[in-house]
Amino acid sequence: MNLTTPALLFPAISLLLLAYTNRFLTLATVIRQLNSSADRGGELVQRQLPGLKRRIALTQYMQGFGVFSFLLCALSMFALFMEADLPGKLLFGASILALALSLVLSLIEVLLSTEALSLVVRDLESAKAAANAPDRAPKQVSGS
Repeated sequence: MNLTTPALLFPAISLLLLAYTNRFLTLATVIRQLNSSADRGGELVQRQLPGLKRRIALTQYMQGFGVFSFLLCALSMFALFMEADLPGKLLFGASILALALSLVLSLIEVLLSTEALSLVVRDLESAKAAANAPDRAPKQVSGS
């Protein structure tokens, strides 16, 4: 393996970390909006809290493993530069594993995010059904 093989991961990991940061900022914005909402004690908000807590933890680990992967990749390049092939290959393999774990955590976070959106959609559907309920009552026809 030569020095350019781990170097190929650098742009991918950098973009991944940028995407993770954007997801974290979006999650932080959602939490701050829920906190400042007049309905923050409402049932829908309270049902979303466990998922939000899990998403925060997952995002933290996603970013951590992404950074760890980046560090291992840099160390792999350094080892290969110093012509230490075996450590370079092992570090590169560890970097790939850390990156894969980060991606799996990202997938889990996306699934949780989708679950949270499903809660909101169900709430909107039940609000619509409740608003349309009086319209569904049979109309009485006067006999005169």
